[in-house]
Amino acid sequence: METAKSDRLLSLDVFRGITIMGMILVNNPGSWGSIYPALEHAAWNGVTPTDYIFPFFLFIVGVAITLSLTKRKERGDDQKKLIFQIFRRAIMIFLIGMVLHGFPYFNLSTIRIPGVLQRIAVVYFFASFIFLKANWKTQAYLAGSFLIFYWIIMTVIPVPGYGMPNLYVPVITDALGKPLFSPNLAGWLDNLLLPGHLWRQTKVWDPEGLLSTIPAISTALCGVLLGAWLRTNNDKVTKVVWMFIFGNIGIVLATIIDMWFPINKSLWTSSFVLFNAGMALHFFALCYWFIDVKGITWWTKPFTVYGTNAIAVFFLSGIVGRLMGLIEVANTAGKNVNLQDYLYGKFFMSWLAPLHASLAWAVTYVIVWLGLMWILYAKKIFIKV
Repeated sequence: METAKSDRLLSLDVFRGITIMGMILVNNPGSWGSIYPALEHAAWNGVTPTDYIFPFFLFIVGVAITLSLTKRKERGDDQKKLIFQIFRRAIMIFLIGMVLHGFPYFNLSTIRIPGVLQRIAVVYFFASFIFLKANWKTQAYLAGSFLIFYWIIMTVIPVPGYGMPNLYVPVITDALGKPLFSPNLAGWLDNLLLPGHLWRQTKVWDPEGLLSTIPAISTALCGVLLGAWLRTNNDKVTKVVWMFIFGNIGIVLATIIDMWFPINKSLWTSSFVLFNAGMALHFFALCYWFIDVKGITWWTKPFTVYGTNAIAVFFLSGIVGRLMGLIEVANTAGKNVNLQDYLYGKFFMSWLAPLHASLAWAVTYVIVWLGLMWILYAKKIFIKV
């Protein structure tokens, strides 16, 4: 595969910005009890538009790995130094995720160890390492091998102490905290190695848990492979056509595999990886066509603003959201409520139906952060980790 020089892709920044906007939108409803179905994760098997967001970001991480490291790899930079820099960045992202989960009390006995930023950190490190050590063919073989390996261990290996493997949701427990029906292997491993440090909504498993990080690496490797394709000497129209072709292949394969290994975001199943890689290829192909091929860029600025400070805005919006849930103010009835409930009730629930009010709050939150990030963008301040 011949490679050519690649300037920074505006379409990638826009894709990243749209994805981060989506993250903030779905993470900050006015009320968790009033959410449009499309803005919720699938209850278990299946997929909603919200389930595209995190895999899209990992896919983007993979593309960025190729575009940022290719020149250093080709000119023979010291790989030990490169790996150390990658490891240091991964540790920083992981620690930022821990700060976000621990804020403001930092109770180390119960702090959630897995999480979105933590998974990004781990996936970034392993995908970067594989990129540096392997050519594109080996990267593709490894991506496929991880998916097959995960499929096998989740559907063949018995769950210790429970029996035959299954893909049940390990949530329902008895009075002693033991699952009433057999947990899947990923949930069992999370509970074995990280008891008390898992997602508080479940306590016995984590959607960003240990075992499901293996196929998540394949998600990033799909992005790595797209990055290699973008650097070839093929014309842009050909690149777009093949993005759509491989996107369709991924979606069709996912649909077939779904019969045996269902599309499931919480377990990050192999079919989920293929489905979202296909959707990501379609979405990026559209961005690439309009922006980098046709030069239609009048609509891109807000997404570029978000995309160039993605980790920063995700972290800061999470911290501020947490603070608004802690600060208490008196409402018109003289009752103390947290700041978010006060603002939400006064400016949204006072004139909108619950579903509309909840969405309006989330959209407003996205717009407020767009304004803050625009200030940084105008001053050319880009917070890098």
